[in-house]
Amino acid sequence: MLDWWDIALRLGIATVASAVIGLNRDLHGKPIGLRTLGLVGLATATAVMLANPAALEAGRLSDATSRVIQGLLTGIGFLGAGVIVHSESKVKGLTSAACVWFTACIGIVCGLGLWRLVTVALAIALVLLILGGPFERVLHRAFRGRSERPPSG
Repeated sequence: MLDWWDIALRLGIATVASAVIGLNRDLHGKPIGLRTLGLVGLATATAVMLANPAALEAGRLSDATSRVIQGLLTGIGFLGAGVIVHSESKVKGLTSAACVWFTACIGIVCGLGLWRLVTVALAIALVLLILGGPFERVLHRAFRGRSERPPSG
């Protein structure tokens, strides 16, 4: 059986890592934030740990845990779909929906205790969320100017 410290570590890191992604969404004025995504990470970590704690302690992925992960990743799509909005031929909220799914994955990986995977995935996600928007704008400006020029010849 997992000890109290291991449980607190897995659930705590899942909550904090997911909340950091939520903070990014909140700072960008999106409909989900720190509390929502923190809870997604906490809930998924809890569900994974609940499936078969003895297998997790031994470092194995049991069939029960595998089924829980499959159900979580399928079901979390409905929560993500709730933040997608269609308006005036535009679709908004896709990045936030992807963040919901990502925080579920972070919760799962924390529940499994795979700390290197959590660290690398979270670092890459934060770089993408922080630098992705400005990089997209630069590319749009660079290529928009070229596509609007009349064809030569």
